[in-house]
Amino acid sequence: MYKITKEFHFSASHQLCEMPEGHPCARLHGHNYIVVIELASKNLDEHGFVVDFTELKPLKRFIDDELDHRHLNEVFGHDQVTSEFLAKTVYEFCKGHWVETCAVRVSETPKTWAEYRP
Repeated sequence: MYKITKEFHFSASHQLCEMPEGHPCARLHGHNYIVVIELASKNLDEHGFVVDFTELKPLKRFIDDELDHRHLNEVFGHDQVTSEFLAKTVYEFCKGHWVETCAVRVSETPKTWAEYRP
């Protein structure tokens, strides 16, 4: 099995309003997010790629246009925009564009990651 990954970055705010009083995530705050898409295939295409990295530009546009420098609660219309939610949401976008998509990881901090892998 061949696997490739590509990393994308964006900055955005969110607020987990349903957290208990005093929980730091209940306050309005922001992150410098990192998104990693993983694609896999048993076979390479005619050029020797799982997917040509340049073909991932729609994901860059989605992140830049829909997520970067936005308040994610407003973007998604709810107050549970967690890293887990973002990983699944980005995975679904990617799977709709590249059947080779097998996982998406999202980081809010250098030490924390959430992954969606069906």
